[in-house]
Amino acid sequence: MNDRQQYLTISALTKYIKRKFDRDPHLQDVYIKGEISNFKQHSSGHMYFTLKDERARILSVMFSSFNKSLKFRPENGMKILIKGDITIYEPSGNYQVYVKEMQPDGVGDLFLAYEQLKARLEQEGLFSMKHKKSLPKFPQKVGVITSPTGAAIRDILTTINRRFPIADVLIIPALVQGEQAAKSIVKSIETANSLGDLDVLIVGRGGGSIEELWSFNEEIVARAIFASSVPVISAVGHETDFTISDFVADMRAPTPTGAAEIAVPHIEELMERAMDRHARLFRAMKDKTGRQRDRLNRLSRSYAFRYPRRLYEQKLEQLDKLEDSLKRASETMFRMKENSLSNIKRRLVQANPAFQLKVAEEKQERLLKELNRTMVAVLNTKQGKLNATIQTLDALSPLKIMERGYSISYSEEGKMVKSVSQIKTKDKLFIRLPDGRIDCVVTNIEKGD
Repeated sequence: MNDRQQYLTISALTKYIKRKFDRDPHLQDVYIKGEISNFKQHSSGHMYFTLKDERARILSVMFSSFNKSLKFRPENGMKILIKGDITIYEPSGNYQVYVKEMQPDGVGDLFLAYEQLKARLEQEGLFSMKHKKSLPKFPQKVGVITSPTGAAIRDILTTINRRFPIADVLIIPALVQGEQAAKSIVKSIETANSLGDLDVLIVGRGGGSIEELWSFNEEIVARAIFASSVPVISAVGHETDFTISDFVADMRAPTPTGAAEIAVPHIEELMERAMDRHARLFRAMKDKTGRQRDRLNRLSRSYAFRYPRRLYEQKLEQLDKLEDSLKRASETMFRMKENSLSNIKRRLVQANPAFQLKVAEEKQERLLKELNRTMVAVLNTKQGKLNATIQTLDALSPLKIMERGYSISYSEEGKMVKSVSQIKTKDKLFIRLPDGRIDCVVTNIEKGD
């Protein structure tokens, strides 16, 4: 009994090892680098994966309370740097790391998140040119979404007032930096669209670090810009700064000042263009007036204007000839139509059922007479042939032969006797004579030549 008490259960042993791990300060807040494999994110938000290198691997868990602050999405094959606690998972007895912090190895997490979101939105088609809206040439009201206290708003207002002072500018304040900036920008874009009187919308801010510009790399901001019914010009940072908003917007400006220059035309350029077109229109009208004057002079010197009566007389003569020609053509056509009408009448008479019935009766009577004549002739011919055949048969009839003294013998079975070989003595024979029959019995048979 005492020997059995020395044995530990698996649960007790695993619990003992776990407590050893949990009490070891060297296994708390451990910094590890490796490659992600078998990554899976549960519906609860928790992330499960294996962290490995060339020689070993360890199971890893990052709960949603820690991973919701990640700027990027972990993927299989990604090399990462983590901070976490090493412990034992009692049900399976495996040791694993509970990850509390994570960042890409060799590239910043913000840059990685930027590249991942950019690739995903581009695959969805949010950057496609077919979704880009054209900007108005002469906007009457321009909306600006930015910080009301930054340098960007001053540059935009100054540029619009200098280039196109007749345009109204509506400033829609928004946070452009910090954790709440993305939601603030989205709300301002939705407000601008709800107004219904804006022709174009400038969304942006001045330059800064990638962290300061990050709100314009948020997915919710990109989708709000894509869904905007008002054309959007993205003006974020300096010329070298590119954000997700720049790719989704209908137009990208390198700076806020550049956005104002894109949004409105230069009034002096418009006036110069108008003066140029005015001069071109004046020259075109002058040239056309000159051409029309020359044409009028040519017409006034033409034969028709100088001798209108002669033209009138020629036309009268042409009219007489045309009338004669029309009369002849009418008479010819009338005769043709009259002949055609006569033909149609004749065809109608011939097609009349009564006429056809009369013609058929006459034809039937004629055919009946021909049939009678033919039948009489055939009957006479057949009668003559019959008489000749009767005479021939009568001449060939055995009765005629018997009238000259001949007789015909038949056996008892009724067969004609033609040879002595057909009968025997004591056979009965019937001898046919012209005036009757003789029954006799054969008493003697003699053969001869």
